[in-house]
Amino acid sequence: MSKVIILNHPLIQHKITLIRDKRTKVKEFRELVDELSNLMAYEVTREIELEEIEIETPIGKTRSKILSGKNLAVVAILRAGLGMVDGILKLIPTAKVGHVGMYRDPETLKPCKYYAKLPKDISERKVIIVDPMLATGGTASACINYLKKMGACDIKFVCLVSAVEGVEKIQKAHPDVKIYTAVIDEKLNSHGYIVPGLGDAGDRLYGTK
Repeated sequence: MSKVIILNHPLIQHKITLIRDKRTKVKEFRELVDELSNLMAYEVTREIELEEIEIETPIGKTRSKILSGKNLAVVAILRAGLGMVDGILKLIPTAKVGHVGMYRDPETLKPCKYYAKLPKDISERKVIIVDPMLATGGTASACINYLKKMGACDIKFVCLVSAVEGVEKIQKAHPDVKIYTAVIDEKLNSHGYIVPGLGDAGDRLYGTK
C-alpha cells in the first residue's frame, strides 16, 4: 500500500478551513490554493537529492549543497490542477510543467483524457501530480497510468482535500505512489463529490458556477 502523508501544519489547516467556507470568493479562493500549494511543497520536496559544490562567499571558500541534476516536473490535471502549479514554482522555478486534461463523465464517473503535453524528459524527472481534489480516485489513477506509460517512474500525488475512497483506490492501483493531502474527508455523495469537501474546485477557482 502506498504511503499517505497528511500535512497538518497549523497554517495549512487554517487555510483549508478558509477554502472550505462557501463564503470565500473567487479571488481569495485562488490565492489560498496558491498559498497552500506553496506550503505543501516544502514537505513534498523533502526527498530531492542534493550535491555538494564549492562556492566562494564574501569571506572565503566553502562547500555547500544545491539541487542535483534534472529534478522535478509538476503535472497539473486540468483544469483545477492549474491552480496549484504556481505555488510550487515559486519554490522551484526551474521545474518543468506538464498538463494532462481529464474530465469525469457525470454519468459513469469514469475519467476521459482529452489532452496531454509533457516534458520530453519526463522519464528522467521526479513527477509531482497536482489536483486539488482526490474524490473517487479514477482521474488520478488514470493520470498516473498515463505518466507511467510515458516513462515516469518516480511519482507523487498532491491534493488539498481527499476522500477515503480515492485514497484507497490509489493505494491499491499504484502502491508505489505517495499521496500528500491536507485532509481526508469521510465519504463521497451519490454524485461523486467529497463530503464535506469544498465543492467543485475548478468552478471555485475560475468563477464558472
